[in-house]
Amino acid sequence: MVGHDAAQLRPQDALLARADRQAPGLRWLRCMRCDAWLPLPHPAAPAREHVPERAEIVIPLRGKGLRDKLVLRLIALDRAFHFLLLSGLAIAIFALIGHRAALRAELYRILADLQGGLLHSARSGHGFLYDLNLLLSLKTAKLELLGGVVLGYALLEGVEAVGLWLQKRWAEYLTFIATTVLLPVEVYELTGRFSILKAMTLAINLAIVVYLIYAKRLFGVRGGGHADETARAYDQGWPALERTAPVGQDAASGLR
Repeated sequence: MVGHDAAQLRPQDALLARADRQAPGLRWLRCMRCDAWLPLPHPAAPAREHVPERAEIVIPLRGKGLRDKLVLRLIALDRAFHFLLLSGLAIAIFALIGHRAALRAELYRILADLQGGLLHSARSGHGFLYDLNLLLSLKTAKLELLGGVVLGYALLEGVEAVGLWLQKRWAEYLTFIATTVLLPVEVYELTGRFSILKAMTLAINLAIVVYLIYAKRLFGVRGGGHADETARAYDQGWPALERTAPVGQDAASGLR
């Protein structure tokens, strides 16, 4: 809190720190991020005489700018998780090339030792065992293509994660397009074989698309990028602090 270590408060400091006239031992200090006013005692050993001048104070990110940063970084973490997962899958696919015959034979041996029904399920056309058997049956060229596609998608997710973490406008567009293109596939997969994980993934991606198009005003929606920058700027800087400060000399006592 700015002013907590100042020996004296001046009238020009009222934007950030105010003395409590009803309780001389207290002063009200303002959180510049959330606009909350907190009562604190006068410092027993002040580090400075007065509250720093405006040029010395760094105003933290607040309002819409802070909300956008938090949401974009949550999406970036989601994309980073996808990047790690898909990268691992791509590595596994490339590692599979050249060893799939031995692995397939080993899979059949294990299934036969455990239970014949499991071996039948691997050939029945559904389930994880069927998918694994199908993967092991692919030719080298198809495995290479599959691995390349998965690796390419992993790199795309990684680029999205970095761009969103840094709050780049191009990353918002890239994420919107990449997510929207895959929504029909996710809906189709959900209707073909329902699972809670698929439903959650679809819900998260729908929420991301709605947030980007509405809150971030992509493609000119609600005024576009200029309106988005204006909305963020409205909550930043000294004008925003002045606009939201209590009015009047006795306002500090009214903060109770």
